[in-house]
Amino acid sequence: MTRWVLHLDMDAFFASVEQLTRPTLRGRPVLVGGLGGRGVVAGASYESRVFGARSAMPMHQARRLVGASAVVLPPRGSVYRVASHRVFDTVRARIPVLEQLSFDEAFGEPAELVGASAEQVVDFCASLRADVLAETGLVASVGAGSGKQIAKIGSGLAKPDGIRVLRREEEPVLLDGLPVRRLWGIGPVAEDRLHRLGIDTVGQLAALDDHEAADILGAGIGPALQRLARGIDDRPVAERAEAKQISSESTFAADLVTLDQLRDAIPPIADDAYRRLVRDGRGARTVTVKLKRSDMSILTRSATLPYATADLPALTATARRLLLDPVEIGPIRLLGVGFSGLSDVLQESLFPDLDHPAVDGEEVTTAPAPAAERVAGQWRIGDDVAHPEYGHGWVQGAGHGVVTVRFETRATGPGVARTLVCDDPDLRRADPLASLDWDWRPADPE
Repeated sequence: MTRWVLHLDMDAFFASVEQLTRPTLRGRPVLVGGLGGRGVVAGASYESRVFGARSAMPMHQARRLVGASAVVLPPRGSVYRVASHRVFDTVRARIPVLEQLSFDEAFGEPAELVGASAEQVVDFCASLRADVLAETGLVASVGAGSGKQIAKIGSGLAKPDGIRVLRREEEPVLLDGLPVRRLWGIGPVAEDRLHRLGIDTVGQLAALDDHEAADILGAGIGPALQRLARGIDDRPVAERAEAKQISSESTFAADLVTLDQLRDAIPPIADDAYRRLVRDGRGARTVTVKLKRSDMSILTRSATLPYATADLPALTATARRLLLDPVEIGPIRLLGVGFSGLSDVLQESLFPDLDHPAVDGEEVTTAPAPAAERVAGQWRIGDDVAHPEYGHGWVQGAGHGVVTVRFETRATGPGVARTLVCDDPDLRRADPLASLDWDWRPADPE
């Protein structure tokens, strides 16, 4: 019987939630991420992407690309998590078993689509997208195919705001011409190894036999990746537990023997782990470096920051400070970077250089900056506030003793901006979840 796997991916999720809960921002170029000089984009609206801005890009670069029209906001993890719960509770009403990969994407394999035609799958996907939009006000794109790999490629082709159902006869043609990096499981190190051998496309990888794939990519993963390249993907869709740690590692063709070599190797490994962290929608408080020596023994070192962060430069700098010199401990054949202490509650550092001292032990902690030392008085752009007369709002700007607040939520439509004195006794901090204005909360986990 014909199997159909769906991949549902929310469009520009973080930025779309900001535009949903702050209606004035709809149609405007929104960037979500760190506001400091070392900040990184966690999410970019499609209005920002037309200028070339994208996730994981340094914020200063994205702001330069978008220009003066950019609206830059700090992440609100609790709001994204509640919105995500509502999205996938809606989807589960139609597809009870979901393999959720992150805040904004999941696989499903609807039992009612077994043996269905492509046209029937299109109708199902259209109905599912309509349900999500009606329940949440958010837009999803959906891809469908014979397995997870094809479904995920399909959702990418469907964006933004679309459906792409890949029929069986389309799959080989599509796969053959894709860059090899698009294949599930091919990271930067494997991509570089394949490129050096002249293997640039998925079709070229599919042409290898099992022994060749094992020699190039390893006995464990090589044949499995070669099967995916040929379109053979029978992996089941199954519920996943929430990750307690997110990590990435690379084994080197030749052992690294100097500290400079290790330092140079950190960024691509940290970048790979960071992309997973961003998709997960959380920040990390603890950074761990794993070092496997040539004798196969393993050393690990960790540092704990004063608060959870999704700031890539900060995480990368911490990982570099944890490295040990191969001259002292021996050659290194594998390097890994892990992020743990994962949390929805993120904080941006006002004094990043003070938060990442040299590491001389297994754990490092520093005191967070006092709240009184915040920029522009007590209010920051993006803060959620409430006023007894004007209701819920968010800070658009602050300085010179005044604060400008846009009073609006998801339910109000575009609101009125009012300028108040910073120490207005009626203006207080508010729960960011109030901006959703839903009479709904996700069920507590058992």
